[in-house]
Amino acid sequence: MRVEVPEGTKILDVLPQVKDLIEEKYGSLDNVVAARVDGHLVDLHYKLIRDVKLDFIDAHTVTGRRIIERSYVFLLTLAARDVLGNENVLVEHSYNQGLYGRLRDREITYSEIEQIKEKMWEYVKKAIKFEFVEMDRKEAIELFKKENRDDKVRLFETMYTKTVTLYKAEGTDYYDYVFLPLVPDTSYLNAFDLIIYPPGFVLVLPEPKNYRKPAKFEEIVMLYKAFQEHRNWLSLMGLPDVGALNKMIVSGKAKEIIMVAEALQEKKIAEIADKIAENISDVRLVLIAGPSSSGKTTFSKRLGIQLRVNGINPIVISTDDYFVPRDKTPRDEEGRPDFDSIEAMDVEFFNQQLMALLKGEEIELPRYNFIRGVREPSGKFVKLDKNSVIVVEGIHALNPITTAQVPGYTKFKIYVSALTQLNIDDHNRIPTTDARLIRRMVRDSLFRGYGVIDTLRQWPLVRRGEDRYIFPYQEEADVFFNSALPYELSVLRPLVEPLLQAVPKLYPEYAEAERLLKFIRHFEPLSTTFVPRTSLLREFVGGSLFEY
Repeated sequence: MRVEVPEGTKILDVLPQVKDLIEEKYGSLDNVVAARVDGHLVDLHYKLIRDVKLDFIDAHTVTGRRIIERSYVFLLTLAARDVLGNENVLVEHSYNQGLYGRLRDREITYSEIEQIKEKMWEYVKKAIKFEFVEMDRKEAIELFKKENRDDKVRLFETMYTKTVTLYKAEGTDYYDYVFLPLVPDTSYLNAFDLIIYPPGFVLVLPEPKNYRKPAKFEEIVMLYKAFQEHRNWLSLMGLPDVGALNKMIVSGKAKEIIMVAEALQEKKIAEIADKIAENISDVRLVLIAGPSSSGKTTFSKRLGIQLRVNGINPIVISTDDYFVPRDKTPRDEEGRPDFDSIEAMDVEFFNQQLMALLKGEEIELPRYNFIRGVREPSGKFVKLDKNSVIVVEGIHALNPITTAQVPGYTKFKIYVSALTQLNIDDHNRIPTTDARLIRRMVRDSLFRGYGVIDTLRQWPLVRRGEDRYIFPYQEEADVFFNSALPYELSVLRPLVEPLLQAVPKLYPEYAEAERLLKFIRHFEPLSTTFVPRTSLLREFVGGSLFEY
C-alpha cells in the first residue's frame, strides 16, 4: 500500500491514514508502538523526509514488548527522581512478569514506593512526550557527571561513537540513555504496578498478550536467590556494569576477571555435587534441564567430574536419545514437526529403562540417529551400583511426566540457565534471551553449519518451545545454576559481529541483526586466549577439553 504525506510528517500522524490496514493486522492503532523505516527501528515521532518502506511494530511482539518495558523503566526512573532526588535507582533483572530493582545505597521504604507510584500515574495522565535526543558523547559525559550518574559516565567513556542516543521527558530536564525507541508518550503506560519487595521493589509489567492489562506477579524464591547470588559475585569482582567491565579489560585485567568468574562457577558446581553426595543414600537420579544455549551439556560434564571427586560414578543419559521415530513426531499448529514437545519423546520406554536401572539391572542405552531419524542400539551397557547415580540431561528432564514412575525422594533436580548478565548501566538490563541467542548464533555458525539468518528465523520457534515445555517446570528444581559469565559477551563480540554485519538489508532479519549489533557493541572485545578449556563458554566458541 502506497501512502503520500508531506515531507516532515511524523509516523504517528501517518497512522490514522492507514487505520483500516493497521486494525486488520494489529487489532487497533494503540497496538502500534514503534516502526521500522527501511529496516531501521525508530520511534513514532520520527519525521519522514523521503520515500521509505514503513513497517509497524506491534506491542505484543518481542521487539514491541522490549520497547514497552524500556518505556516503563524510563517512567519509573523519572518519577523516582522527583521523589528521591539524585539517589541511584537500579533496575537489575527480570523477575516473573516484572522487573526487580533497588536503591544503590540503602533499602527503599513502603512510603517511598507509594509516592513513586503516585508520581508515575500523574505522568501517565499528563501524556508527557518522550523526546529523542542525539547528543555529543563528551557533552553527555559532562551532563551525567553533574548528576552523579557514574554508570553512564563509565559506559560512555568506553564507547567510541561521536554521539549517543538519549531520551528526554518533555517539560523536564531528565535525560536517560536508551538504545531502543520509546513509546510516543506516557499515556501508553497505563498497565503497571509497583510493589515493595525488600530490600527493593518489583515493577510489574503488562501481560505479554495484552499490554493494556497488568500481569499478575508471583514470586519464585529459588530464582530470586540465584539472582542475588550472582549480584554478590559481581560485587566481589568489582563489576557493577558493562562500563566497569570495559575499563578493566582496557586496563589489562581481563585475565583476572576470567579466572575469578570461572572459579566462582566451579565452586558452585562443587557445592551442588556435595549436596548430592550428602544425600546419596536416597538420591539415585540427578535431573538437569534448561533452555536452549544455557550450557547444560558442559554443566553436566563438569558436575560429573565433581561427583567423581566425591566417589560417585555418574551414568549420563541424554533425553535426546529417546526421541520417537521421526515419522511419529507430533506437529504444531502450523503443521511443522514439534521436536520440543514432550510427545516427541518416548517417555514410556525412557521410564522402563530408568526403572530397570534402579532395580539393579543392566541395560543397553539407545542412541538416536538424527540422520535417519530413528533410535538405534548404542552398544553401551550400564548398571547402577551403590556408588552410582543416573544423570539425565535434556529439555524435559524436570517435567514430572518424564520420570513419572520414579519415586520423588530419589530425584535431585537442577535448572540451568544464563539467568542474568551484567547490566549495561543502572537502567538498561541485558535480557537473558539476547545472551543465549548470541551464544547460539556463534555455535551454529562454527559447528552446526547454520548461518545467522537461519538461527534468527528459528529462534522464535525455540522460544515458543521454551515457554511451553521448559519454563513452567523451573520451580520443580532443587537448585538453580546460573551459567552466565560476566565476561562472555566481550568474548562473543568479535565472533558474532561479522555474522550480524553480513545480514543484507533486504532480509526481514536485518532489523533484529541491527538491534543485536547495537547491543553487542557496548562490550569491549576480548579474545578467547585466557578462557579455560573447561569453561562453559567453550561449548559455544570451541576449544573445549570436553567432547560434545
